[in-house]
Formats: sequence, structure tokens, C-alpha cells
Amino acid sequence: MEAAVKRRVEDYSLMDHATQSDPFEFYAALHEQCPVYRMPETGFYMVTRYDDLRQVLKDTDTFSNDVSAKDGKGLQGDLGVLYEEIIAERGWAHVQTLQRTDPPEHSRYRKLLDRVFTARRVREMLPYVDQVANDLIESWIDDGRCEFNSQFAMPMPGIIIAEQLGLGRKDVARFKRWADALIALSIRKWSEPEIRQIAETELEMQHYLFDVFEDRRKNPTGDLISALVHAHGDDEEPLSMHELQNLMHQLISGGFETTQSAIAHGLWLLLRHPETMQRLRGDMSLIKPFCEEAMRIESPVQGLARKTTRDVELNGTLIPAGSLVLTRYGAANRDPEKFECPHLFDIDRKNAGAQIAFGAGAHFCVGASLARQEMVSSFTALLTRLDDIRLEHDLPQPVHNPSLYFMPMKELPITFKKR
Repeated sequence: MEAAVKRRVEDYSLMDHATQSDPFEFYAALHEQCPVYRMPETGFYMVTRYDDLRQVLKDTDTFSNDVSAKDGKGLQGDLGVLYEEIIAERGWAHVQTLQRTDPPEHSRYRKLLDRVFTARRVREMLPYVDQVANDLIESWIDDGRCEFNSQFAMPMPGIIIAEQLGLGRKDVARFKRWADALIALSIRKWSEPEIRQIAETELEMQHYLFDVFEDRRKNPTGDLISALVHAHGDDEEPLSMHELQNLMHQLISGGFETTQSAIAHGLWLLLRHPETMQRLRGDMSLIKPFCEEAMRIESPVQGLARKTTRDVELNGTLIPAGSLVLTRYGAANRDPEKFECPHLFDIDRKNAGAQIAFGAGAHFCVGASLARQEMVSSFTALLTRLDDIRLEHDLPQPVHNPSLYFMPMKELPITFKKR
């Protein structure tokens, strides 16, 4: 059923928790009334149309990824500057690497990461990814219930990224705490004491990783950290400690939140559409198109930021130079001009693969193939081993924790029967 546009755009606020948790009526209003919208609370410009978003993502000369808290223009304002000062004083100052650079500088980092996240490597990892999924299910299958978000959706990508970084499964909870801290400044505004505590958590991570990096320089083990430390060619400079720290910042935060959200929302969709769950059980080849449609309709990353390098007009709206632009993937993936009946969950959708959840252009997600495999392995194992999966009780409202850029589910308690 199509989301009804009941109110004016001005009646919504993306800074409200309820709107962040369920933004789709707001997106529909924006599509109809104001596809490029200047948020009155922040001055940020939201881009919601699919074609407009692709234009932004591909034009890095105009819409730069060099978005830093150092100038105080981000969500945290001057407290963002304080955060940067604390990190620089007691750890390794943030430098711009993969996510926050533009070509040609970005190309160097992308080349190094592409050597690590190859399609061949993901194919070789398939038995291992399947095993992680089954090991997690084995740990609670006899209970007849689990809190799916914390007992499967989080540790599934968490274990894989931790072990690919050369660390153990026992470190997953610690990594989750670090990952939460790394994305915290993009979630909501914080007080000064909270900013200082978040900085302490990142500093803990930095000093831990420093020891790991130094060990892998001397004793490479074939893990991902070893590959990064030794990723340079004979005529290339090795990555500095600042660069290594920043790349790990992105890999750890990206390795947890987005795939965790995709897996949790995928199951939540199936719980609301049991007929689709039954179809998947009868034909496992449908799991891949299901995953594409799930990422389209419940985009794990709802939006990210860019900064304009010049005055630019987009869909009739003039955006001044130096403005922050929110690229709303979640809105673009429900654009009725791109996807017919965009609010309908349909695994037979012919163009679901055109979803833009992984971005586009130079900054297309480096871990997309691994994330897709983690989803496919997860739902293959779940539907093979569990039957009669149901919600244990109604979900709390709002369903998600506050976040400007992501949709982190609070919980997903389920019951089931062992197949």
C-alpha cells in the first residue's frame, strides 16, 4: 500500500526520533512537494530523488566527501571541534582517507582496499561465512527463542569483521562498543560530557589497534590487517599510522552497523510477510532477489553527508557553496519515478537490483560483495534450520534507536521451532 502524504513537509522534522524511526511518509511528502529540502533545524540540504542522488554521488568535484567536524559545521558544532582536539592530543588525529576524500586522492585508498576486498576473496570465504551463521544458530537453537538483533544480526558481521582483522570472536562485544562510538557523532547531538566519553572509547580502540598494527608489520599472518599494513607496492609509501587508524575506523563501523541492520530488517520484513518467507523456503534461489529488495525498502544507511564546493542548482533549488548535503539513500530507494509502488515489498520486483543502498560512483561500498554474501548465508541458514518463526511480542515504539543516518533496531525477539 502506498504511503499517504497526509501533511506538509514543514510538519515533519528529521531531528525527531519518531520521524527518524519511520521516515517514509516524510520521504513521500518530500518527493511530491520538495525533492531538495533545506532542513530548518540544521541548514542541511536533503536530496531525496533517485536521479538527483546519483548525480550528487557521481559528481565529486561539486559534492565533496571531504566533510570534517574540524570546522564546526557538522551536527555537533563546536563540540565536534572539541572531539577532534581530544583525539589529536592523545591519539592519532583524524586524517581523510577512503570515505572523506575525493578522486584522485581517493583512488589511492580505494586501490589498496580493492586489493583486500576482492571478489575472489569473498568467494573463498563462502564456507567460512556459512559456518559463522550456523555456529551462531547452534548457540541458541535449542532455546526455542532468541533476541535476534543482539544474538545473530550483530555478531554475524561482527565475528566476520573481527576475525578478518585478525582478532578473535571474544572481541566482538568490544568491537561493537567501539563501532557504536565511531558512528555516535553522526547519530544525534551530544552534551560535552558525552562527547568526552565517546572520545575515550575511540582512544581505547586506537591504542589497541596500534599494538596490532605494529605486530603485523613484523609478523604478518595473512589477515586483513596484515594485508593493509603491507598493501603498498615497491614504488609506494606504506600507509601511515594515521591512515591505518582512519581506514580501520571505517571498516569497523561499516562492518557492524550496516550489515547488522540489513539482516535484522530482512527478518523483520519476513515476519510481516509470512507468505514471502514460505516462498523462500520452497525456492532458496529467491534469497538473492529478496536481499536486494530488503535493502531497497529498508536501506541500512538512510543517508550520508557531502559538502558543496561551489554554488550549484539541483532540481530547481540553489545550494550555496560550503553547504552540507544529506544524500538520503532511503528516500531515493522509494522514489516512485524509479520504483513502481515503491512502498510495496515485492521480491519479484524487476529492478530491485538498481537499489542504491551501497552508494554509487567512486564511493560505492568497498565491502558490498561481502555484505551481500553475509545476508544470503544468514537467511539460507535461518530458513533451513528454523520453522514457525514469530515475533515473541510487539516491538517497542519507536522501533529504532535515534539516528540521523542509520536505522538501528532496538530489539527483535523471536520464537521458533527447530526444523
